[in-house]
Amino acid sequence: MRGPGRWWRGQSKPEKVETYTRWSFYSFAVIEFVTVALTAMIPLGAWLGAALLLPAGVHAALCFVTVSRALDWMRGRRPQPVGLLWSLTVVSAVVGVTVIGIAERGPDRERVDAAAGTAFGVVLIIGVGIIALGIRERKRVFAVVGAFTAGSWIVAFTRGASAGESIFASVLVLFCGGVMAFTAIVSVWLLNIVYELDEARETRTRLAVAEERLRFGRDLHDVMGRNLAVIALKSELAVQLAQRDRPEAVAQMVEVQRLAQESQREVREVVRGYREADLASELAGAQGVLTAAGIDCTVSGAPAAGLPVAAQSALGWVVREAATNVLRHGDARRCGVRLRVWEGRVVLSVENDGVTETGGGPSDSTGSGLAGLRERLAEIDGTLEAGPAGKGLFRLTAEIPLPSRSAPAESVAAVPSMSEVTP
Repeated sequence: MRGPGRWWRGQSKPEKVETYTRWSFYSFAVIEFVTVALTAMIPLGAWLGAALLLPAGVHAALCFVTVSRALDWMRGRRPQPVGLLWSLTVVSAVVGVTVIGIAERGPDRERVDAAAGTAFGVVLIIGVGIIALGIRERKRVFAVVGAFTAGSWIVAFTRGASAGESIFASVLVLFCGGVMAFTAIVSVWLLNIVYELDEARETRTRLAVAEERLRFGRDLHDVMGRNLAVIALKSELAVQLAQRDRPEAVAQMVEVQRLAQESQREVREVVRGYREADLASELAGAQGVLTAAGIDCTVSGAPAAGLPVAAQSALGWVVREAATNVLRHGDARRCGVRLRVWEGRVVLSVENDGVTETGGGPSDSTGSGLAGLRERLAEIDGTLEAGPAGKGLFRLTAEIPLPSRSAPAESVAAVPSMSEVTP
């Protein structure tokens, strides 16, 4: 059975922000109902308290529905809930008038006035904030705040409140309602920015993939285009010579064979260059991608330039796979990459936080990605270890033996320790 924790971890970051925004405004409706219940039932008694609590409950339920529909509209999933917004406006006004009417007929004037004033202000203020969620134009939001402010003064003054009390009530609605409306506007603005940033990151990833495909296609065209054109011409010439029983046809076909073998070799070189990963480039790319994703990434240790080509290629793939897993799994905030040469071996370790309790870490030890890395490292006698490294931490370590001339003893002393390079 999927629990709330697994459901929450399965959400993307924009979806988490949206869920937080929704429940923040849902909580305002709950606060309204609880506040009216606590302040009305005791001073007003069972009958009058229930008479006030019932419309307040209807208002809170309508706020729930309006929040859901308004945020869906802001995300482009539903049409604007115009009917709900007008209904919430009317219900807010009706509840406000009902509160004042109950205050005039309460058993204890002073206690009833306090309870009615609290309920009156809470309903109108929260109503303004919820309505602002469903309005995109700022001028209309200001008009809603102004209308509620003027309405609160009119209702209070015409129901027998003094001029000072009426002004105080209207100023309270103006200030608190304005704060609620501003909160709604900023919340929606931030939510849209989070989604736009996530879409921009996905677009950047797709563009990078498309650019790499174009580069690979361009390289293949440069390699194969000329050779295929020459092969086609020489094949046509060989056919014509063979039809005339000319001995030169054999020489032309030998040339075609040579060009085909050369093209095959050049294609292999292109594919090999495409598949091989440069360690320095992969380290810089991983740091850039993780930093862009909001993860504090540090790269430290020995330089990659002096390592053998085979070791650089294998470790480059390790860095690429580790960075991908950090982005895909868990919720990392920090990631440290350390490269060191020690006792004739090059050791690459990638450590990150944000490991979930049930996910087994950013890289599952049984995943196909790590299995492929182990096979690649095994070809050069390397090893790969991956697993938890403490509470909320995950570490991936790759080791590759080096030729004796590539691992001088003095290079060990030049490598800083983990505590020195990892904050």
